[in-house]
Amino acid sequence: MPKSAPEPIQTPKAAVAGIDVGGTFTDLVALDAHGRLQLAKVPSTRANQAEGVLNSLAAGGCNPADLSLIVHGTTTTTNAVLERQLARTGLITTMGFRDILELGRRTRPQAYGMHGTFSPLIPRDLRLEVPERMDSSGHVLTPLDKAAVREAAKTLLDAGCEAIVVHFLHAYANPAHELEAIAEIQSLWPNRYITAGHQLLSENREYERGVTAAVNASVQPLLDRYVQRLAATLAQKGYPGELLVMNGNGGMVSAAHVAKEAAKTVMSGPASGVKAAAYTARRAGIANVITYDMGGTSTDVALIRDTTPSVSNEIDVEYGMPIHVPMVDVRTVGAGGGSIAKINSGGLLDIGPQSAGATPGPICYGLGGTDPTISDANMLLGRLNPSGLSTITGEAQRATVEGIFETEIASALGCTVTQAAAAVIQVANTKMAGAIRMVSLSLGTDPRDFALFAFGGAGPLHACALARELNIPRVLVPARPGLTNALGCVVADLRHDFVQTINTPLKDLQPNEISEILTAQTSRGKRLISGENLPATDIDTLYSLDMQFVGQTHLLRVPLSSPYIAQDALQALFEKAYYDRFHVTLKDIHAAVVNVNCSVIGRREPLDLSLLFDPAKRQPTLQAAQTGTRDVFFDDRWHTTPVYERDALPTSFTLTGPAVIEQLDTTVLIPPGDQSTPDEDGNLIITIGSAS
Repeated sequence: MPKSAPEPIQTPKAAVAGIDVGGTFTDLVALDAHGRLQLAKVPSTRANQAEGVLNSLAAGGCNPADLSLIVHGTTTTTNAVLERQLARTGLITTMGFRDILELGRRTRPQAYGMHGTFSPLIPRDLRLEVPERMDSSGHVLTPLDKAAVREAAKTLLDAGCEAIVVHFLHAYANPAHELEAIAEIQSLWPNRYITAGHQLLSENREYERGVTAAVNASVQPLLDRYVQRLAATLAQKGYPGELLVMNGNGGMVSAAHVAKEAAKTVMSGPASGVKAAAYTARRAGIANVITYDMGGTSTDVALIRDTTPSVSNEIDVEYGMPIHVPMVDVRTVGAGGGSIAKINSGGLLDIGPQSAGATPGPICYGLGGTDPTISDANMLLGRLNPSGLSTITGEAQRATVEGIFETEIASALGCTVTQAAAAVIQVANTKMAGAIRMVSLSLGTDPRDFALFAFGGAGPLHACALARELNIPRVLVPARPGLTNALGCVVADLRHDFVQTINTPLKDLQPNEISEILTAQTSRGKRLISGENLPATDIDTLYSLDMQFVGQTHLLRVPLSSPYIAQDALQALFEKAYYDRFHVTLKDIHAAVVNVNCSVIGRREPLDLSLLFDPAKRQPTLQAAQTGTRDVFFDDRWHTTPVYERDALPTSFTLTGPAVIEQLDTTVLIPPGDQSTPDEDGNLIITIGSAS
């Protein structure tokens, strides 16, 4: 595909730092006012992420007093939800509906299993009921008992609750009772951690809306304390600006306001990576990419079509945990560089989801790890240089890694250590390929029409093998793969998403009903962006509808090119979306509009990605950039493979594998027969030899 016209490049007017906290590492990408680059990768500090943030600034040589902007991607809320380390939270709901968070959709943790467990975010004794009732049209059936609301709030306070949720039936159709209840609670609640379900999500599905509100309330105190403590510490060190936090939709929000809609920060880190991938691929002239982010703990994949990441309102973080606020549609599997390989109870080789993390980490880190991991397998196969692992202060002897693989894996499988390591890589690749199929084939998209955007500390090691398995023709490896999530914080836009449920058949829509809603949402988004301290160079607006057959459960997202559209045109758009998704044409389709969606995006000044390389380090030839050779295991045999320094590669070359390219934050593996060339920004474009 020919490269699109380059965006206008401007030298950054202010020093900006993007900091992403991952499960294993905390990454920094910073640019000063003159465009000079500062990079760092330090171990994450799970007990207090703020320490890792400050450590990354110190490691990158960044003085907070010299920065005008810090944008932070955090896993605080994600970890809190997955590990159930939550603030004590109470729920006030409609009489007879206290168990809706537990009953859910009558599914099972193991679809084909006979057992499983599920723990709701709010225990039953903290879920209280009050008399009130609206019907689905918003008409009052039972008036709200305000005295009962006050009594319930006092009971929850006495029970030690720090946060509270008000979640009434059909509040999306008429929020009056929720607003009245909030007013009563505010008069006696000692803090601002009060969530009204309809204000966060105006959706008709009570279970999903209730869980989303419960997530929001139960992580509010944790996120608020964390970002305020971090902001205060940065201010003490001289930082003059406002701390911004990445949202799961790929936009940013001020730390002063982020806790109000804390649920929107779930998937903050993965979203920043997808945002950076979209930005990088757009500049490279590649409109359609599948992002593949393999870090130390997990692998995240997402779809970018026409340079726009797929955003979904229907993401389940785990079983029984639907969070229905707009988030980049990222699918995660427990396969990262630190994922532990083991023989399961059935005698089969399995990978993850347990991870060695940053401490003690894989065996090859030399920091006391004793569990075999994917990184260890790559080291045994010659793909990783044990003395060149970034941020690692020790080095394990190869014999130690071989001995553990022999004991834990090879002896059980009846094979050599090399074969065991290759098997670990193959099983890991199979798991990751399954995740890629989930965002492509399962949604009616052919991965052969996309490029694979490989990043994360371990992504470029496995990308070509995955592309070959999925018949993806090209792999794009960005300039700083292991720091891409932090780069996403630097290039992220301001973004506000709005959803309003109308749940109306097309034939019953009032004239201009949809356009009036979208126009109002657009105006609200522009007001919010204009109130931010970070200026936007332009404002874009995305419109869409969530539609379904009348009586159907699941929704289809239907994009709109304009808020003004005729009813018959909506019917045609829905039929096309249905055919594109299922490749089936159904006659006499009766469609309904469930949700009206609008995203208002404030674009920031473009960043010149060529700044990610120091031109002084470039060499004139490939030979000059080569640091040596190493035996690397490909296709059941060892190959003598040249090793190159990424920063020293010339601006123009053609490199045919096998080859290993090493840099601060990752290692790029080019198997035999694959061919790599650079683009203008220094990205590696790898053509897969056997892909058609």
